[in-house]
Amino acid sequence: MRILFVHEKFGAFGGAEANVLATATELQERGHVVGLLHGPNTGKGEAAWLNTFQHRCLIGHGSKSATALAAWKQFQPDVLYVHKMSDLELLETLLDTETPIIRMVHDHDLYCMRSYKYNFFTRHICERALSPFCLIPCGAFVARNHDGALPVKWVSYSAKLRELELNRKFDRLVVATQFMADELLRNQFDANKIELHAPVPPNGDASWVSSFSDRNYIVYAGQIIRGKGVDVLLESLAQVRVPFTCLIFGDGQHREYCEKLSRKLELTDRVIFKGYVSPDEIALFYRECSVVAVSSVWPEPFGAVGLEAMRFGLPVVAFDAGGIREWLAHGQNGFLVPWMDRPAFARRVEELLGDKTLARQMGERGRQLVAEQYGFSEYISGLENLFERAVERPVLAVTA
Repeated sequence: MRILFVHEKFGAFGGAEANVLATATELQERGHVVGLLHGPNTGKGEAAWLNTFQHRCLIGHGSKSATALAAWKQFQPDVLYVHKMSDLELLETLLDTETPIIRMVHDHDLYCMRSYKYNFFTRHICERALSPFCLIPCGAFVARNHDGALPVKWVSYSAKLRELELNRKFDRLVVATQFMADELLRNQFDANKIELHAPVPPNGDASWVSSFSDRNYIVYAGQIIRGKGVDVLLESLAQVRVPFTCLIFGDGQHREYCEKLSRKLELTDRVIFKGYVSPDEIALFYRECSVVAVSSVWPEPFGAVGLEAMRFGLPVVAFDAGGIREWLAHGQNGFLVPWMDRPAFARRVEELLGDKTLARQMGERGRQLVAEQYGFSEYISGLENLFERAVERPVLAVTA
């Protein structure tokens, strides 16, 4: 089968990019031909992307429609696999090709004008569908601008409604958790088109299990953006009373703020910001780690980093936000902490650092859970089956 991936970036960046690369690489190894219609390069980990995506087309500054159509004609895909992409012109062109379109819904960009489904000031999680409430009182028509000269940018409500309308026409929508399926249903997507295929990371070396060394390593791995709660993690760690070293792997626009906060909290001798590091390098630290922290305070769509940690037999401490509770069973493979409860987060981290037997037991339960319910090979096979069904038997939208 010829599968044309569509994504807003080229190269390593976050969980969505890791999933795109891992999925495409495995599909290619299974004999499928993969291509990529993509946006700007990230400048990170691009060698692996170049190796996997030998058929690729950059979406430049010209006509998105012409670029998309040229890529489609050249590659002749059996199925289009859209990941993060919001350009309306491009989406309309892809729909006009009448090629089956599958969308992997990685996060809340599709139906949230702010993209992270929580209030910027209070951080309270939003439980509404896209509606005029997004304009008043949320004020989501104004957002921070990380790429332009001005500090803020205008977000169009009508464009977001149009984006939803276009995505409802896709043949299938893939989500990682029931939580995300519920969000799509809240936004009036057809339940018959929604399928749950958790985007699990590759299995890796089964012999790589943590030693739970006396260094008391805590690992955070992910983007350093406000929704990931690294600042809340730091405020929690400031209350931990036993010796530890926290390694923070990742980058993002919130890093500078978090580094300043770390100094203010007098954590600089215990918290080390490592920046972007390849997954293979992070794995070396997992082998000596005792706890993995998932500090997301936005409604996390999935949290694949938690599954990666459990593959190493590591317990996870996380805030109860979004879909995390679907793989983190409190007291079994880690601790699910009440949202934003810093003292509770600190107590749970301290408990695992002080009781390595408990940490090992929880880590082993997590390892067993991943082996039984989150196999990478099974995930890819599920996608293959989905692609085949979409090509052979398109789902007809349910009419009211």
